[in-house]
Amino acid sequence: MEMPTPDVAYDVLAKLNIAYERLDHAPITSVRDTDIVLPGQQVKNLCLKTKKGKQYFLVILRDEKSADLKRLAEALGVSRLSFVGDEELTALLAVEAGTVTPFGVLFDVDNKVQVVIDAEVDETQTVGFHPFINTTTLNIAYADFVRFLEYAGHPPLRVMC
Repeated sequence: MEMPTPDVAYDVLAKLNIAYERLDHAPITSVRDTDIVLPGQQVKNLCLKTKKGKQYFLVILRDEKSADLKRLAEALGVSRLSFVGDEELTALLAVEAGTVTPFGVLFDVDNKVQVVIDAEVDETQTVGFHPFINTTTLNIAYADFVRFLEYAGHPPLRVMC
């Protein structure tokens, strides 16, 4: 599968009239591996699945928080969660490890992925996501992010991670 270009993200933001602040930086593959400080609320994206791989979740939480997978599984009403492998990640969201972005839900045409936002993500601040490349972050208002998810057919679920 050919990976999408950043234009996919820019085009949908323009179509929805969503303002963003573009921030270019060194590659970020994990929030643990960087000392780059960006404006606004920093979040990370985890792609998880149930033990049997029948349910998938794109979990968004503050970058300094560690996801308690057992607690999250209970909150979602599933038995156990694990990380999605590289091939599944590409098949589900058209992204590779290190470039996971909620913009990938545009490629989840079968609606296999439930977007989950941690309850501690502040709805009054901006959130930043890669536009399919990890050298750029687009900061957008939280309300606009939710509007994007709804447009993409992936209304988010807020739970305590």
